[in-house]
Parts: sequence; structure tokens; C-alpha cells
Amino acid sequence: MRACKFLVAAALSALLLSACTRAPEKTVATAPAIAVRPDWPAFAAAFIEQRFKADPSFAVQSGRHEFDGQMPDWSRAGIEADVAQLRATLEELQRFDPAALPPAQRFERAYLEWVIDTQIYWEASAEFPFRNPAWYIDKLDPSMYLTRDYAPLEQRLRGFLGYLRAVPRLASDIRNNLRTPLPRAFIEHGMLGFSGYASFFRVDVPPLFAQVKDEGFRRELGEAAEYAARAMDQLSGWLESQRDAATDDFALGAGKFTEMLRVTERVNLPTEELELVGRKDLERNRAALVDACAAFAPKMGLAACVERMRADKPGAGTVEGARAQLEQLRQFVLEHGIVTIPSREQALVAESPPFNRGNFAYISMPGPYESPAVKPTYYVAPPDPAWSAPQRNAYLPGKAYLLFVSVHEVWPGHYLQGQYSNANASKIEALWWDYAFGEGWAHYTEEMMFDAGLGDGKPEIRVGMLVNALLRDVRFLSAICLHTGCMTLPESEKMFREEAFADPGNAHQQALRGTYDPGYLAYTLGKLMIRKLRADWLAANPAATAQQFHDRLLSFGTPPVPLARQQMLASPGAAL
Repeated sequence: MRACKFLVAAALSALLLSACTRAPEKTVATAPAIAVRPDWPAFAAAFIEQRFKADPSFAVQSGRHEFDGQMPDWSRAGIEADVAQLRATLEELQRFDPAALPPAQRFERAYLEWVIDTQIYWEASAEFPFRNPAWYIDKLDPSMYLTRDYAPLEQRLRGFLGYLRAVPRLASDIRNNLRTPLPRAFIEHGMLGFSGYASFFRVDVPPLFAQVKDEGFRRELGEAAEYAARAMDQLSGWLESQRDAATDDFALGAGKFTEMLRVTERVNLPTEELELVGRKDLERNRAALVDACAAFAPKMGLAACVERMRADKPGAGTVEGARAQLEQLRQFVLEHGIVTIPSREQALVAESPPFNRGNFAYISMPGPYESPAVKPTYYVAPPDPAWSAPQRNAYLPGKAYLLFVSVHEVWPGHYLQGQYSNANASKIEALWWDYAFGEGWAHYTEEMMFDAGLGDGKPEIRVGMLVNALLRDVRFLSAICLHTGCMTLPESEKMFREEAFADPGNAHQQALRGTYDPGYLAYTLGKLMIRKLRADWLAANPAATAQQFHDRLLSFGTPPVPLARQQMLASPGAAL
């Protein structure tokens, strides 16, 4: 799943709020009561409004539709002003002494400080708006207007029209901001992304206009879509013109990479230690795959064993296959006491819209301000009908692999986590999502569910789980080594083929992602931190259950795991 896609689900009932709100911290009986700072809630609320005004598309994704049709200021001056505002807010935050705040406000303060630090890092320290086209590609996504039924289609399209009219300005800002020469990996990704938007505006959007009765409005939409498409074509063409001068200088460097982990994940470890941790997990999962394949395909090599797992396809296709799995997974969570399910609501399952099939599967979660009538949807992409029959068949995942995609995206992964986050009384904790906690939780649930008995211990099911895990292990190592100099891009690609059993095309895409998304080590990083936190918390609470651990962990929103660790343990110790 894309890092921008995990805003949390719509508001739930009072029962849900009481079920998921963080339990109060224990205090020493003789300690004087600390009065709630009356000015803190106003400060937190003002910060949310400040961020919505600076990034109106984030507000729309969150369910604040008075911002429909508005887009941020991506000019250099606009980005510099945003950083200055964030720094000023950070200074203002310092007047709230953590020791003078009650536990709930103290945690919210730490959460908000992390949000500010993270945004300053990407915009000012890593300078992504000026060196990495990927910073813009996800932020241009208008799917909230087209796939969320928060209002009649014509009303949503009026917001979309405002978005379309802003695209030429945004494209000009992007071109002016990006410093040349650019890394060739960034050029490749940028060209694909921006040309994809041009095709989307010309091919996928116009059929929606046919449902609009107002002919003048249809014409406005058509003209704006064409101007937006041309702007994206021109931007993609400009990137292509930079190929001859392209470099291989995509790496953050060891210093910036370490800073990224410290600031955005609150993890302060040398990269050499992290690399050893990742290699150890890769070896653990590889050894488990050897054992599983010895039972599932005893006379085959590992690659042939994985292909045998992939050959068992869902008979009715991926959408129906995924839909059938969700009820099974939900029932398993309930019967095995995995985690409390706070609502009867279930995610819809649908075929991914044509404009958003870059990922095989993802969950679309309405924001915390959205109407409860807007339902979360688990999208699964079908194979391209233009492909040959063998290509379409190869694209379809095996049942065992798809099962753990459904675990990751829905039960008890992102979808359930979204329910908990939204139930949080703090909008700060509901709105902002940490990469390693969010993806780490979803990835952690894959192995946790198998260990709890999902699939009845069948070796084929275990192979499906382990192939997912090995892919994330190689991402972990690629992120570290691509950006600190211990691995080249071709070496990363080779590792995806040999250790994660990826086909050549997917291996290339996965390695390329590591250049422009250095944070994609988050899946394994978060999983390992959650595993250690679980072991430490259960050791400190010997009468507690794993379900109680999961309920408690999910009650904090989606913060960096070390922040949750500080709340859950009297002596937090090391996160890894």
C-alpha cells in the first residue's frame, strides 16, 4: 500500500469509542493530581486546521469537504513558507512542558511533535520536493472524489473540477522545483507516474462525465481534463529530456538515512546494526521456507515450490477470491481471540478502478471526519485484458499468497487498525499515520495469524506467508544498503529475484522503489519492533493475553512504535 493511503475509517459509535480509547496511565497514589492544560486542546485543534489549510487535499481525504477542489501551494516560496510555519509551531509547542501535562495530553504532545519533525525532515532536510518526483505523485491522487460516495457524483465532480484546474499550476511548480541533473531512477519513476496521470485524465475520467446532466458542466470537465493531461504530458516529456544528463546519485547517504530513522520512526540505531537485524530475519524466514517446502514439495527446489503455491489460483478470480476470504478471516479473528473487533461493519470488496492499478491490492479508508455512510473498500486489481492468456494467468496470485494479502489489508491488518485509530478520542492520533507502525502492524499480523492456526498449519499456506515476508526482508535490506552504499541497484534487483522469488519485472520495480522510497524498510522494521514489544509486554504482564496486547497497542492511533512502547512499559528499553 502507498504511504498516503492510510487515513483512518469513518466515525464509529459511542460503544466503539469506549472500547478502543487508551486506558489511563497508572499514577503513584501520593502524587498530586495534574490539572488538564485548558489551552492544549485549542493548540492541537489549531494545528489540525493549519495543516488542512496548508494541504487541502489532505483535508479532503480526511473527510473535510469544505476544502473540496482546493490544492496546496507547491511553489518554492510556498514550501519554504510551510517549513517556516512548522518550525514556528514547533517552537510554540515547547511551551507545553511534558511534565506538567496529564498522561493523555503528554502522549498527544509527543505524537504532534513527531508529526511536525517528520514533515520538516522530508521538506527541508531530505529536500524531497526539490529532488524527488515521487514526493508529488501520490499527493496528486484524486481518487477520493471518484470512488468515495460522500456526496452525489455531480457534487463530487465539482470538487474534482477544481482539482483539474489546479493541475497545470502544480505541474509548473514541480518542474521549477526539481533540481537537475536528476537520478535516472527518479526520472523513470516520474515519467511513469506523470504520464499515467495524463492517460488517466484522457481515458478513465471522461466516462464519469457521461452521467452528468448539465451539458455546460460536462464541457468544463472535458476541457479541464485535457489541460491537465497536457500539463502532465509536458512534465513527463521534460523529465525524459533530462535522461542524457541523468546521474546515479539517488542515495540519501548514511547521515541522512540515519536521520530519517531517528526523526520519522524514533529509531536511533546504527545502520550496521539494522542491516544485521534484517539479514537475521531473512535467514529465519528462508530456513522456515526450506522446512515448509520440504513438506509441500519435497522433491522440488525452493523456486519450484513457490511456483507450485502460485499455481493454485482462486477459481472465480481475485475479486471473488478475496471476498470469500474476508468472512473466513473475520471469523478466525473472533474465534481465536486475536484482537477485539469493535464494529460489525465490514469492508466492501471491488475491482480496482482503471486509474489505480499500480498496486495489486489496497484498502481505501475514509477519513476520520467522513460520514459513516462512506464505506471502506478493499480493492483488488484484475490482470490487464490486453495481456496474453499466459501473462494474465501469471499475474493472478495463488490462493495462499492472496490469503495473506487479505490478512494484511483487512483482517486484522489495515482495515481493523483503521477502526481503532478512528475511535481514538484524539484527532491528532486519528489523522497521522506512521509508516513503520502502519505497515509493520499489517505485516506482523500475517505471521501472527499463521502461528495462531490460520490455514491449519498446511505447508502451502505457510509458503504463501513466507513469500510475503521474504519480499519485505529484501525491501528492508535494499532500503538500508541502496542509501548507505553497501548495495547497487542491480544487486538489489538480483536479491529480489533470488531471495524473494520475484519475476524480473517485479524485481526491477521493487528495487527501483527503494531509490525513491527509502522508508520502505518500514514493513519489516515495524513488524520486528511489534514482535519485541509483544514479548516484553507479556513478560511484564504474565497474566495478560496476546489479545489484550493487541487491543492495547491499537489504542494509541498509529504512532512510531517506540512512542507506543514508552506508554506500555515502565522501563521501555530498546525497541529492537
